[in-house]
Amino acid sequence: MTHHSIDIRIYYEDTDAGGVVYHASYLKFGERGRTEFLRHLGHQNSDLEREYGTLFLVRHIEIDYHRPAVLDDLLRLETAIESMKNTSFTMRQRFFRGEELIADMRVVLVCVDTNAIKPVRLPGIVRDEFINFIE
Repeated sequence: MTHHSIDIRIYYEDTDAGGVVYHASYLKFGERGRTEFLRHLGHQNSDLEREYGTLFLVRHIEIDYHRPAVLDDLLRLETAIESMKNTSFTMRQRFFRGEELIADMRVVLVCVDTNAIKPVRLPGIVRDEFINFIE
């Protein structure tokens, strides 16, 4: 399995009144991980729009929470491609504190034409790069 990792430090702004990471904070952490995954491959979201006329839109997200994360924790977010179709792909993002699994997220993204906002095939170069990150 090949994945891309980033570290995420937990700040007050990420926590709820009980002092644990607020469930919706994982959505923004996941977005950061997906963006950094693309950067690792040499792309930015704005480049995909400019060069290929495409965007990746979230179609579905599911998250399983296994353990609470708290203020000052340092989490490792691992991002990989779980599967690819012609116009969509599924990413798996796992959050760890050390070796302990904190949360497991699956995100289905659809490649759309920026003007029509209708599904289009993944750009060939992106598809070729994603293959190296399939679990």
